[in-house]
Amino acid sequence: MGVGLDVLDRSELDRLFERHWFMRYCYAPEELARSQRLTGERRREYLCGRFAAKEAVLKALGRGLFQGIAPHDIVVDRAPDGAPLVELRAAAAGAAPSVTVTVSITHKGDVVAAVALATCHAPKDGTEKTGGHPDRNLDGSRTP
Repeated sequence: MGVGLDVLDRSELDRLFERHWFMRYCYAPEELARSQRLTGERRREYLCGRFAAKEAVLKALGRGLFQGIAPHDIVVDRAPDGAPLVELRAAAAGAAPSVTVTVSITHKGDVVAAVALATCHAPKDGTEKTGGHPDRNLDGSRTP
C-alpha cells in the first residue's frame, strides 16, 4: 500500500499550459478532449486538479515525475457518481500490475490538493508482497 499527496497553487502551471509538449506529456488524449469542452477558470481548475492527482498517484506508487512513468499513462476520469476514477496504462500499469488507486481532489481558491491511495491485490498464487512487510507474502508466509 502507498499514499501520495500533492498540493499546488494553480498559478504554478499557468505558463506550462501554453506549452504543447507539456500538455501531451501530462494528459491523455481523452483528458485533453474533455478540457477543450471547458472554458476559462473551469478548464484551468480541471487541468490543475488532474495534474495534482497524477503527482499524488506517482508518489503513492513510489515514483516521482520523470522516473519512468509518464503522467499521460495515469488517466483521471470520473465515475458515474462524480468521484475521480484512476486508470493506469502502459508503463504505469506495468509498474503496478496488481494495484488499484483511489484519488480525492479538492480545490480552495487557487490551491489544489490531491491524495492517492494505492492498494495491492493478492494474485491467485499469493506471492505478491506488501509494502509494509517486504519479507512476507500477502498470505503471511515468509519469502525464501
